[in-house]
Amino acid sequence: MPFGCVTLGDKKNYNQPSEVTDRYDLGQVIKTEEFCEIFRAKDKTTGKLHTCKKFQKRDGRKVRKAAKNEIGILKMVKHPNILQLVDVFVTRKEYFIFLELATGREVFDWILDQGYYSERDTSNVVRQVLEAVAYLHSLKIVHRNLKLENLVYYNRLKNSKIVISDFHLAKLENGLIKEPCGTPEYLAPEVVGRQRYGRPVDCWAIGVIMYILLSGNPPFYEEVEEDDYENHDKNLFRKILAGDYEFDSPYWDDISQAAKDLVTRLMEVEQDQRITAEEAISHEWISGNAASDKNIKDGVCAQIEKNFARAKWKTVVPPQPLMAVPPQPPMAVSPQPPTGASPQPPMGASPQPPIGVLLQPLMGEPHQPRKRAPCPPPKAVSHQPPRQLPPLSRLWPSRTAQPPGPQQARLHPLVKGKRLLAMPRSLGGRRPAE
Repeated sequence: MPFGCVTLGDKKNYNQPSEVTDRYDLGQVIKTEEFCEIFRAKDKTTGKLHTCKKFQKRDGRKVRKAAKNEIGILKMVKHPNILQLVDVFVTRKEYFIFLELATGREVFDWILDQGYYSERDTSNVVRQVLEAVAYLHSLKIVHRNLKLENLVYYNRLKNSKIVISDFHLAKLENGLIKEPCGTPEYLAPEVVGRQRYGRPVDCWAIGVIMYILLSGNPPFYEEVEEDDYENHDKNLFRKILAGDYEFDSPYWDDISQAAKDLVTRLMEVEQDQRITAEEAISHEWISGNAASDKNIKDGVCAQIEKNFARAKWKTVVPPQPLMAVPPQPPMAVSPQPPTGASPQPPMGASPQPPIGVLLQPLMGEPHQPRKRAPCPPPKAVSHQPPRQLPPLSRLWPSRTAQPPGPQQARLHPLVKGKRLLAMPRSLGGRRPAE
């Protein structure tokens, strides 16, 4: 049976609601997410605590699809750094997904509580994420929504492991993927540019995570006035398309050259030149002794509290249909990968042109990939000025705030005592095919 054709809607397989309550005690809702409510549940037989995600079928096709997708993916995976599936119940009205319970803190909270925080701590976090992602990629699974909010410590012990959660956007890579989705600030250039994409998008997101953990700043950030998401998205996406980020002073002055080199390789604009998760694990900053022991907590925590206490950039973009792009002639010469980077094999039967070629009808000239120095000295790190890009209205439809409808987004949960702004679930466009 092909993936995605799980028979979760088969009436013969429906569970009765009493089967759920006979097996588990469900507590109050502890968190509300885009597609589901999250409970803490207790197994009446063993007394063990679990996390329960409840999806309401009446909330629409996207919710039903997200639930089926998460169940299908979680049944395929077993890794120490991925929350494991425990149980599934499908009633006529709901999907119940029971997972391991992670009792530890989010990574941000852990950093703020530390007396000492260094590159080695960041390296340990990134290594565990890379190992989990390399495992997923070996199964041809693309997570598509890697971000700091989906990384938590398994428990509160000193040497607790990191686990990845939230697989409702994960997808099996049968050929290249078409529909763009994810959290805007973590989107790779090929997703923003509506190219076909694959596993490299997860490596880009890990680069964004690593950048934030080392500096406390997001690499691509735009201040946004309330309800002014259209201009925010345009400026943000321009920066992502151009790879326009800096290792700016003073935030990066004390960060090692090896750390900057790995960030640069993970956040390579051209997806076929981006380092893979498996290759990144072998990088000296991960597997060697290149990560510095210097305490960087004060600078990182100050920026985390400044940038993320008012976090307005965590809205997930649901899958959107790929917009048509006129066919282009093949490139005569392929750009060479950066010095020391391991080339990746083609992700599809035929090579995909660089993002600049796909955008040529809009830009007027092809994009030349930015070449970065492998290990520039601190304070001397520089990038080419961002190239002039066209309006993004033909790439991403506007999401100017409108009066909420019956199926529009709920308010996001509290984040460090401050409520996030409600944003539309979708950036527009046609409904994707099932």
